[in-house]
Order: sequence, then structure tokens, then C-alpha cells
Amino acid sequence: MKQSQNNLPTSGHSSAQAPLSSKRKADHVRHFSLLDKNLLTQAVIDAFRKLTPRQQWQNPVMFVVYVGSLVTTGLWLQAVFSQGEAPAGFILAITLWLWFTVLFANFAEAVAEGRGKAQAASLKSAKRDISAKMLAEPRRDAAISHIAASQLRIGHIVLVEAGDYIPGDGEVIEGVASVDESAITGESAPVIRESGGDFSSVTGGTRVLSDWLILRISANPGESFLDRMIAMVEGANRQKTPNEIALTILLVALTLIFLMATVTLMPFSLYAVTVSGAGTPAAVTVLVALLVCLIPTTIGGLLSAIGVAGIGRMSYGKFLSYNVVGGVGWVALFVFGGYFFGNIPFVRDHFSLVIIAIILISLVPVLWEFLKHRRDKKNKAGEKAS
Repeated sequence: MKQSQNNLPTSGHSSAQAPLSSKRKADHVRHFSLLDKNLLTQAVIDAFRKLTPRQQWQNPVMFVVYVGSLVTTGLWLQAVFSQGEAPAGFILAITLWLWFTVLFANFAEAVAEGRGKAQAASLKSAKRDISAKMLAEPRRDAAISHIAASQLRIGHIVLVEAGDYIPGDGEVIEGVASVDESAITGESAPVIRESGGDFSSVTGGTRVLSDWLILRISANPGESFLDRMIAMVEGANRQKTPNEIALTILLVALTLIFLMATVTLMPFSLYAVTVSGAGTPAAVTVLVALLVCLIPTTIGGLLSAIGVAGIGRMSYGKFLSYNVVGGVGWVALFVFGGYFFGNIPFVRDHFSLVIIAIILISLVPVLWEFLKHRRDKKNKAGEKAS
């Protein structure tokens, strides 16, 4: 059923190019890298802006870490200016770890929000530039008038040919064509759309790769699938999925269980010291650190990483393997590292400095990837200039 574009009659419309070319959409739809300088700079600023009780309360797990950070900060100030429950260096090391955890969780969330909003803004700009070939009748040889996609309404008939972007959600009433839906679904393989059956629906913003389609628009501006997707990535009113609700309930339940278990350790410790007449009660700083280790801090803090991976279209296998390797490596590092290195005299005598050094070393891969990204970007710019 493939037909040549040369068969398209020119009667009934001007041969001049449409004032709004659909080809310009490709120039406006940008792909934002996770290491984009502006994105990361804004994410760092937003990570500190999110250090408010109202923002932290939205994530119950990280709210517990946030409160623990405030408590240990107060205990550190007490140890610095008066008598503390533990050495000031030890409390400072724990406090730095806690604040680093909170800020990193905020940073991951800010990156996800920033990239989503940037892509949404890019899609909005592109949508305004799409030109539609509206037909007077549902026939390919009918008169054509070029209008902006924002002027289309339910029931309008449009023609979409190879290389054109579909101007709005609709149903195929005539023609067969392969459509690139990667901008919506993330799948690189094109799909076949034809009239009748289960493959007649098309989504605005996708691109016809071959042949042609005659569509009947099924959604008004602002009500299309792309509009709903933009609203979702912008953080507009969106209901959580059942899986998100179930995961939130599980994380909150685990947090409450371990919170109650940790709180009971203090009276048990006081009772044991009183009865035995020896030893010292467990420090609040130690209990806070224990609580943060017990609750699902990593899952609660890096939920936004799932969104980042989805927006970046990372493959499921790669994402899963990174999580497994990272989780096993993290646990092994602390268990075996603490066992083997904890008794080294230098580590024991300079524990606070070692903790700070570990934090700084953990930032090296991120800094390396950022510098590598900048270098590759400059190389590409130089190749284009030459």
C-alpha cells in the first residue's frame, strides 16, 4: 500500500512551504546529559534548598536521617564548647556522614527533577513549532491547509507523510506506515500503525518514517498523552502507582520497627550500667548512627535514581547489575574494611581524618566523570568547528 509522495496533488493549497516546519522539532528536542554543567550546578543548589523540614518530611526515611543529623550536630557543638558524651572528633565524623547522606539524597532528587523539567520545557517548545497538514475531507487527494498543531481539535483530519511528526493524538483512518515512538516509549525499533484493529492509535510527537497516514485527531490541546507526560515529569498532580504505594508502606514500616528497637537500647544500656556498676551508657551519637544503618536509608535516599535511570533510558539489565554490584561492594567494604583496618594504629588514632578522607575519595568518581564529560564535549565542539 506504499505510495510515492510525488502522487500527492497540489490543487487546493499553496505550494509554498508551511510557515511552521515540522522538521524544526528535531532542532528543539534536546537530549540532556546527566553530567550537564548547568543541570548539576542547579542540582547542588537545590540540594541545600531542600534542607527544610517541609521538604524532608515528604520522604519519611530521609526525614529520620535529617533529624538524626540535627541531633548529632547539637551534640558536636556541646562537645566542642563543653563536656560531650563522646570525643568531638568522633561526633563530627558521624555528623558529616549523616549530612552527606541527606545532601546526596537531595542531590539525586534534584537531578531527576531538573532533567525532567528541562526535557519537558524542550518538548513544550517543540510542540509549538509542529505544523499540521489538515485535510478538508478524509481523502489523501483532498485540499490541504497548513495550521499549527495547537489549533487542532477533536475530529480534525490530518495527513502525515514520511519524515513528518504526528501533530496530535489520533486514530488512523487510512494508510499504513512505520512510526518512530522512541521519544515516548524509549524503544528504538519502529512500530507499524494502520487503520482498524489494535494498531490504529498514534501519539502526538512521534515521527512517521515511511509511507503516509490519514488521522482523525482524538484529543484537544493540553489533553494529549504528551501533555500528561510533561505534567508528570514536571512534578504536577500525579497519583502514585500501586507499586510506589506498597514500597512506601514497606519503607515506613521498616523504619518504625528499627526506630522502636533502637530507642529501647538506651534504657537497657542505662539499666545494665546501673546494675553492674561498671561501663558507660550507649552514646546517643552511636545510637543515631546505628539507626541510620538499620533503616532502609539507601533505598529511601536513592529512589530518585530510578527516575534518573528511566529518563536516561538505561537498560534494565545494566541498572540491575550496577545495583547488585554496588550493594555487595558497599556491605563488603564496611564489614571487612572495619574488621581489618579498625585495629591499625594510625586508623584508630586518626579515626575522624580517615572518615573525612573516605568521604572525599567517594567523590572522586563523580568528579572524574564530570571532567571526562567536559573534555568529550570540548572535543566534539572542536570537531564540529573544523
